[in-house]
Amino acid sequence: MHLLGIGLAVLSAGALSFGNFWQAKGVMVATANTGSRKLFLTMLRTPIWLLGTAFYGIAILLQISSLAFAPLMLVQPIGILALVFAVFLGAKATGTMPTRGIYRAVSLSLIGVVAYVIIASQVSKQKAITDAELIGILIALCVALVLAGAVFLIGKATSRLTPIIYVLFGGLFSAFVAALGKTVILRVQADFAGHSFRLDGEGILTLFCLLGVGVASGLSIYFVQKAYTCNPSDVVVAGTTVIDPAVSVFIGIVILHEATNAPIWSLLAIAAAGIIATIGVFLLAREEGAAEDSPAPTAKE
Repeated sequence: MHLLGIGLAVLSAGALSFGNFWQAKGVMVATANTGSRKLFLTMLRTPIWLLGTAFYGIAILLQISSLAFAPLMLVQPIGILALVFAVFLGAKATGTMPTRGIYRAVSLSLIGVVAYVIIASQVSKQKAITDAELIGILIALCVALVLAGAVFLIGKATSRLTPIIYVLFGGLFSAFVAALGKTVILRVQADFAGHSFRLDGEGILTLFCLLGVGVASGLSIYFVQKAYTCNPSDVVVAGTTVIDPAVSVFIGIVILHEATNAPIWSLLAIAAAGIIATIGVFLLAREEGAAEDSPAPTAKE
């Protein structure tokens, strides 16, 4: 079951890379053609943005499906592969060859992700999510909503709202989509197994969970689209693929107790592998930024 979950997560990362690539291009086209219309209405009339949005939706469905077969802390960090796929997708689209620095960064990211998955698959476990754990996720979501509201109110009042904020909150709420989506899947599976759904305390919690998925999805989509309008696309993809897994792993370990009884060495190894993958992601974003500012490399380079 873990292998199936990992496979679906890899497919999700591939779909996400295509979705991000086409969405970023769509935002650029819409921004250039918006005229007097609102940007969002122009994006709805931009075919390449709609195609990217469709692939983004497919990526979310694949990722949530993977959570039915494997723990959150195992499959969510695999999303980092989306940035790796995006490198070669961008190279194919532009006809340029990645630099040695990009290859080194990709290799570092892959080493970190593979090591993380191997270790996490041995110590993490798939289990039913209790009411207390679901309440914990919903409380954490409420805290995130309050934090986002405070940041934007203060930022607008002081005119110090930096563009990277949109990237951070896009990744943050994307993690809650995965965590709450996993909860819905497991509870629906349990309801089908028991052939019943009752509107008792547990049923009401499931409905709140569905509401949370809707709120987190809407905010994640909004912040990611907003981030594309004021950040380089590489920064958006790199930021969201780091923040989302980091928050997901925290939720998986601290709230969902997916690594209960795991030895300390394994948690330290997981942390080290995650740090290696994250360093690779940031190096990759930096190398890609440098490559965009310099002439295209030749085949000998």
